[in-house]
Amino acid sequence: MEGELRIVVKWSGKEYDILDIQEEDTVLTLKERIHRETGVRPERQKLLNLKFKETCSLLGKAAQDEDIIGKLNLKPGFKLMLMGSREEDIAEVSQAPEDVPDVINDLDIEEEEVEIEKAEINLRKIQIRIDRYVITELNPLRNGKKLLVLDIDYTLFDHRSVAESGAQLMRPYLHEFLTRAYKNYDIVIWSATSMRWINEKMKLLGVSNHPNYKIAFHLDVLAMITVHTPKYGVVGVKPLGIIWGKYKQFSAKNTIMFDDIRRNFIMNPQSGLRIKPFKHAHTSRVKDFELLKLSRYLELIADVEDFQILNHRKWEEYKPKKNDHSSEQTSSNDKQ
Repeated sequence: MEGELRIVVKWSGKEYDILDIQEEDTVLTLKERIHRETGVRPERQKLLNLKFKETCSLLGKAAQDEDIIGKLNLKPGFKLMLMGSREEDIAEVSQAPEDVPDVINDLDIEEEEVEIEKAEINLRKIQIRIDRYVITELNPLRNGKKLLVLDIDYTLFDHRSVAESGAQLMRPYLHEFLTRAYKNYDIVIWSATSMRWINEKMKLLGVSNHPNYKIAFHLDVLAMITVHTPKYGVVGVKPLGIIWGKYKQFSAKNTIMFDDIRRNFIMNPQSGLRIKPFKHAHTSRVKDFELLKLSRYLELIADVEDFQILNHRKWEEYKPKKNDHSSEQTSSNDKQ
């Protein structure tokens, strides 16, 4: 029907079709329709990317409740990211027990179970990504820095819980962690989602334009490859060889990847560190110090010439050698 829009709302890991929106409706009307589908009341909704797109005087401004949908120039099938909580979820969180066990959603692939790192078919897939995948650099890479590759979901951000703002779902000490890491490492974000959602999440978390650190570039799901494992079949993975093939200054000697799912770095098991997943943000954030501890680890190993001698599975037990100057640097940072 002419004048009618279809809007897709993404919330709590699901997508909802909002079909009965007219161009003359207001944003508040849209919120009422969203309430009908999701149960999130209009006053608790935050619509992250609902902004004016082509009206010169209002370009980039967030839409308000009284604004007319038609003036936003939305395309059919426009995807909208919603943040907000249902009343029953808020009540449940307020009564949640203090100790919520972590359920690790992982295939738990051991690298000795499958020897796929050098399989010819997988190396060909990596070469195709090197040749065809286009990396958009957000900030210049710096000479002499090592490389830190970070996942987003459950590593930096609890993407399943509901909240009023991104800050409530952000892993504690995120900005301090990135600030400390940036001194010795160029930082790359690699998530198994679309580039659009990576960009939105980085803006939501305040990472994109933070004054104390810079992100070199983002990699999305299109940079991943699939590999076949005898035990688990076909799985998607994040081969660091794609980065190493494009940027010769990086290799297994100076790269480390953090991810909550081990299979994501099965192509480079020695370069991966499996981080404890950050879930149940409302109850776990008060006792989550993972990023603080990992900040210290990154500083301790910053002067190690070849990361291949490290065992990241035992990172919490790592002690630098006496001639490792990075320990002095860490002590200085912790005192500041």
